[in-house]
Amino acid sequence: MSDVVIAGIGQSPVGEHWEKSLRLLGGQVIQAAMEDSGGLQPQALFASNMLAANLSRQAHLGTLLVDFANLTGIEAQTMEAAGASGGAALRQGYLSVASGYVDVAIVVGVEKFTDMIGADIEATLSTITDSDFEAVQGLTPTSQSAILMRRYMHEFKMPADGLAGFALTAHANGAGNPNAMYRKAITVESYQKASSVCEPLNMFDIAPNADGAAALILTRRDLLPTDFPHPLVRIAASTSVSDTLGLHNRAEPLWFAAAQASVEQALRKARIEREQVDLFEYHDSFSIYAALSLEAAGFAQPGQGWKLAAQGAIARDGKIPCATMGGSKARGDPGGATGVYQAVEAALQLRGQAGSNQITDAAVALIQSLGGPAATAVTHVLTVDR
Repeated sequence: MSDVVIAGIGQSPVGEHWEKSLRLLGGQVIQAAMEDSGGLQPQALFASNMLAANLSRQAHLGTLLVDFANLTGIEAQTMEAAGASGGAALRQGYLSVASGYVDVAIVVGVEKFTDMIGADIEATLSTITDSDFEAVQGLTPTSQSAILMRRYMHEFKMPADGLAGFALTAHANGAGNPNAMYRKAITVESYQKASSVCEPLNMFDIAPNADGAAALILTRRDLLPTDFPHPLVRIAASTSVSDTLGLHNRAEPLWFAAAQASVEQALRKARIEREQVDLFEYHDSFSIYAALSLEAAGFAQPGQGWKLAAQGAIARDGKIPCATMGGSKARGDPGGATGVYQAVEAALQLRGQAGSNQITDAAVALIQSLGGPAATAVTHVLTVDR
């Protein structure tokens, strides 16, 4: 397996893009990533999306994007793994380049929530759960997360505002991200006064659904132009692990077993110790996921992840910086594009281009995207050569 590097990146601001179509959002970031790579031409495109067939009435997305970007004639595929779709597409792009079958691949994630309005969005989101045993009973991803949070509070004696630190960190970091949906820090008082959405989850425990697109150009180190201008960000490891789709089928719902296995495999393949990780971009579509992800990744003991937030240990100057560009909570949650945004943001950190959010001397990044409550967990380790 040859070294695979991220040669180009592109992203759109996350928000409500009423005036832009799926193809326009995706096409713009494809062009941006190709320009950032110095003009490398992809031989394959891997698109990630979660809900376009329902929200936008558009399937066959990979070919749509290839057509719009004037790249017809190359391979095109679409990956769907709920919220882990972006990570899954990145993994397929990585494998195609590392194997030698593809010299240059582009990974593009895109989601357009504003193509649908009202309660139908929540019903559409429920398609990522077990349709026969969860969605049919009225369970939504939000109510599922509320159940997890309530159980976590019961088992580990966490107070109702115990997860506040995750939202505070995300919004503080989002303030420094020019592409974030929310660019204003919040206070503990704001969190405590926030309206309830699905008790015990309040408004700040839930990432906002949003439109957005992000893209990456992948190639092998030896194929880069001699005058390549960026520090070399390498994909040191890529893993994907699945668990039961139905939360009710798990012996321990509060343990993200797939997330743990995915991280352990990635660190082992990258020959990286956990203590060497400089930043962790976890999947924080719900604040309870942040706590459970920290525990599954080994940065906290079971039942202690919430205490890292309370102690400020996930702040930019803390023990393990997380959500360094705002995470899904402040950047916004663009569904199937989330994992690609995570990779773009981690690449910016490793390049030293993260602006006011820069982690000093960042050299190793761990990124993980989850489908539902870690029914799918895709993890990548990124490193940099300077």
